[in-house]
Amino acid sequence: MKALFISVILLSTPVLAEENSGLDELLTRDDLRGFEPVGRVDIENGGFCTGALIAPDLVLTAGHCVVERDGTPVDAARIVFRAGFSRGTSLAEVPVARTIADPDYRNLDPAPLDMIERDVALLQLAEPIPSSVISPFTVARPGNGDEVSVVSYAEGREEALSWQRLCKVVGREDRLIAVDCDVTFGSSGAPVLDRSGYRAKIVSIISAGGEMDGKPISFGMELPERVDRLKAALRKGQALSVADAVEKVGVAPAGLPGKPAKRIVLQGDSGPAAGTGARFVSP
Repeated sequence: MKALFISVILLSTPVLAEENSGLDELLTRDDLRGFEPVGRVDIENGGFCTGALIAPDLVLTAGHCVVERDGTPVDAARIVFRAGFSRGTSLAEVPVARTIADPDYRNLDPAPLDMIERDVALLQLAEPIPSSVISPFTVARPGNGDEVSVVSYAEGREEALSWQRLCKVVGREDRLIAVDCDVTFGSSGAPVLDRSGYRAKIVSIISAGGEMDGKPISFGMELPERVDRLKAALRKGQALSVADAVEKVGVAPAGLPGKPAKRIVLQGDSGPAAGTGARFVSP
C-alpha cells in the first residue's frame, strides 16, 4: 500500500503544484510576525536544519538532523538554535542541552517510509526562551483541508526565512503526509503549518523529498503521538545526546526591548555552522 501511495502521489503532483504560491523572504520584524518560533538549527561543522519552538525550551526538528548515517548521535554541544534568524541577527540564540529522537529511527538514504514516520527529534534548550519574547507553536493533527504553508531555511536562502503561503497536501496514508511545497537542502525539520485557525499550528515537518517532472514533492508525518513520546522520554531523563558544558552570558536578544534575556554561549562557539544544509533524502 505504501509503495502505491508514493506512486500515486508522484503522478498527481505536477497538476496540483501549479496552484502553489511563490516564496516570500521574511526580512523584517513585521515580516516575521507570527513566525518567530521558527529558527535555524545550526550544527557546528555540519550544516543546518530548520526547527520550531513548541515549548519555551523545546525545538521540534527532523531526526536525521541529530542522528549521523552511522547511527551515532550528533553531539548536542555542537547545536545552536537561532530563533527568527535573519541576515546575521536572531530574536533569541540558545545552545542545545539535550537531544532526543525515536530509538528505532535510522538515518538511511534513501529513507524507507517507516523511517520517515519516525524522523522526528526534540532539542531541549540550555535555557527556555521566555514566552514574552516568542510564543511557541502548538502541534496538531492535520485538518480535513489540503492547503498548508511552509516556513524554512534552505540552500541558497539560508540567511533568512522563506515562507510559502500556499502549497498542497497531495496525499495521506497511515501517518504519512505528502506535500508539494518548495523545499530543499536545509529545509529538513521545517514546520508544515495549518493556518486555518486563529494561529498557525504545526501539522507535520519536512523529512524527505525530491522532484518529479521539475516539481517538488516532500514527505512528512503526523506528529502528536510521536512528540508526546519524546517529551515523556525527556521527562524521564532519557536523551540521545547531552551537552556537558555551557557558559551563560547575559545579553539582550536582537531588537527586543525591556529586560535583557540570557544568551547561552557554548564554550568555543564560533558562530553559524558552515555547510549548505542538512541531508535531504530523496524517496
